[in-house]
Parts: sequence; structure tokens; C-alpha cells
Amino acid sequence: MKETEVRMYSVICRHDGIKAKDIAKETGLVHRTDINRILYGVPFIRELCYRDSDYRWHGLIRQERPHTGLADFCGYHASVERFMSQSEEEWLQELKEGCRSIGRNLNDKRGLFHSFCDSRQVMVNLFKDLESLSVASWEICFELRIKRARTIRIYADVLVVTEDKVFSLEFKMRDRIDPDDIRQAVKYEKYIGTIFGEDYDVIPALVLTRAEDLYTWEQIPDTTAELPVCSGDMLFNLFDEFIGFLER
Repeated sequence: MKETEVRMYSVICRHDGIKAKDIAKETGLVHRTDINRILYGVPFIRELCYRDSDYRWHGLIRQERPHTGLADFCGYHASVERFMSQSEEEWLQELKEGCRSIGRNLNDKRGLFHSFCDSRQVMVNLFKDLESLSVASWEICFELRIKRARTIRIYADVLVVTEDKVFSLEFKMRDRIDPDDIRQAVKYEKYIGTIFGEDYDVIPALVLTRAEDLYTWEQIPDTTAELPVCSGDMLFNLFDEFIGFLER
């Protein structure tokens, strides 16, 4: 999307209902035709926002903590505190129910549930390492699936939402780095950034749960940019690099 379109989407999602004239004031748009073109024509707004009977616009996912509406697009969404209070069985049952509600295929022939539990254990170990810090109010999402019409497709295995960062984690039950996995890990970075808004930095990463003592940066194919890649037991290092726990 263009900068003005992203700004308009964000203005809608920051309010609990806002009229078009006020959207125009906050975005600096003057011409009504431009406002209506974006409101009714830009996919992100057309598919992820709606107008109520009082002509106020709302975002399906609010850009404030906790992110109201996000759960409608996830297999599982909760605070870290709640996540850590649940047994694996309770968590998995809730995840399955959530996946069904969002249309996530639960074919377990390739060990899907095992991979779910594998990623859960990595996250449990991470939050145990961070239990002395203020992370209880962070949000965690498993199996983000935003599919609206044919125009919007946003996926993520696990999202961890802090006060100002979104860690988008692509989990693979491997011990080696595959270029295709790197591409997949960064594919939806910009779209996730649009969903959460300008107050958040999105940090994509690839997590290899069969590797050990791995923390590195790999070049993203066909670009000069790099992506952090780590084993499950080194996920703390990723969070520390961007948040700086050890410096506190």
C-alpha cells in the first residue's frame, strides 16, 4: 500500500469508530473522492475494516494492547501469563478449536500436532528464562491465518507481541538452514507491520528446533538483507539482541 493508505488504515484501527471526515483530518486528505477511493478500494481497508450504521469506521484488529480482534485470526491468542498457566493438553485443545474456527487444515498425517507441541515447548522454555522480567502482559499467537477474499494472505507460525515489537517466528523441525525457509520467514513481514502499525517493529526470524547452539544471521536470497536464524535453545539470544535483557 501507499503511505497515505497505510496511514488511513492505521487511523481507523486506532479508534473505536471514526467517521470519514475525521479520518480525512488525521491523514491530511482533502478531496472526498480520494477518501472514498481508499476506504472502498484498498484491500486492507475493504477487507479488514467495516462501517457501522452510524457511518463510523472500525478495524477488525485494533492497534492497541491487547490487540482486540487478533484472536479471530489465530488458532491461539493469549497473554504470556495465561499461556504459561495452561498445560500442554489444555493449550493444544484450545489451539485445535481455534484452528477449526479460522479454517486451518488439521491434517495430522505429517505430524502437525507434534510440530505444534514442539514450537510450544520452545516458547515455554523461553518464557521460563524470562520469568524474572516483565513479560506477563506480552501477547502470544499461534497459527496466524488472515485470509480475506483473494487479496490478503498473511501467515505466521508464532507471533510474540511486546510493548513495541512483534517477533514473527517461522518454526521448522530441522537442523539445517534451507533458503526456502528463509524466504518464507520474511514473506509477510511488511503486511504484519501494517496490521500492528507504526509503533511496532516487526522482527522475522527462523527457528530450527532440531538444531542446537545455533544463532546466526543468513542473507535473504536475492537481497542484501539478512535474517536471524536460531535453534530453539538459543531463542533467548534473539530476544536479547533486540530488547537488551542482559543490559538491564
